[in-house]
Amino acid sequence: MTFRKSSTHLGLIAMAALWGASWPWGRVVAQAMPPLAAASLRFLLASVVLLLWLCRSGRMGGLRALAVRQWLGLACAAAVGVLGYSIFFLLALQTVPAGKAAMVVALNPVLTMLFAVLLFREAVNAVMCAGLVLAVTGALYALGGGAFTALLPASSGVGELLLLGCAGCWVAYTLIGRLVLTSVDALTTTTVTAAMGAALLLAASLVLEGPAAWAGLPAAPANAWYSLVALALGATALAYAWYLHGVRVLGAGAAAAYMSLVPLWGMLFSSIWLGETITASLLGGGAAAILGMLLMYWGRLRMAQKSA
Repeated sequence: MTFRKSSTHLGLIAMAALWGASWPWGRVVAQAMPPLAAASLRFLLASVVLLLWLCRSGRMGGLRALAVRQWLGLACAAAVGVLGYSIFFLLALQTVPAGKAAMVVALNPVLTMLFAVLLFREAVNAVMCAGLVLAVTGALYALGGGAFTALLPASSGVGELLLLGCAGCWVAYTLIGRLVLTSVDALTTTTVTAAMGAALLLAASLVLEGPAAWAGLPAAPANAWYSLVALALGATALAYAWYLHGVRVLGAGAAAAYMSLVPLWGMLFSSIWLGETITASLLGGGAAAILGMLLMYWGRLRMAQKSA
């Protein structure tokens, strides 16, 4: 059990690095390819890898044993965690710098905790509440460029509002995943939701962007294709599986705590690969958001220790 938990923690750290890198990768893709076509290609590639992985693990036969209720849960997870998140993600990155956009990740564990309390009656303490306030304040400060008023509907850009949509979709995916994972393993969940999401994105692309979007893909620059493959294999196939495995082994709150590392990786990779400037508001807000997330995790640990 100790080895299992240690490997789970290492997997979540690697997941955070890949998701941090996904923001500059996504920025490159969003500026060079039609968003829905690119997103569907990302998940089509990821689905192939995940299906091969599922076959190799000997779990492919388990798909026939899934009940209707389980298929419905997986479909809901695909709709919000793949279709919804991908649309918000790539559209936002068309206008928002990748390092700044990565700050929205700080809202994920906060919203996850709030809804876990409301829906699943999870207990909270004062330390967790203090961390929640600090994380929200820091994330919004960074997203607003140092001015909270910049996030008001009349003042904020479309990109910032789309990023909030990313956060909402990810929280829904985490909470639905928590229910699904009580009876379906992490790899099967990741594979099925990726495949379903790819089909939904493909249909949306053909309807909204048309065949012309796909005809223009070969003309995209090489760095956009490299970034798309990295998103598919690293930030999707591996990272999603590690995340859902973490949710199953450690719980939704503990796994979501590792999201505190994503903004750090996002800012670092965006600065190195894209040459983006790390502003004072981004550093200050990011530091506050990360500290808030760590406080939430510490509060959760203290509560678990007292219960034990």
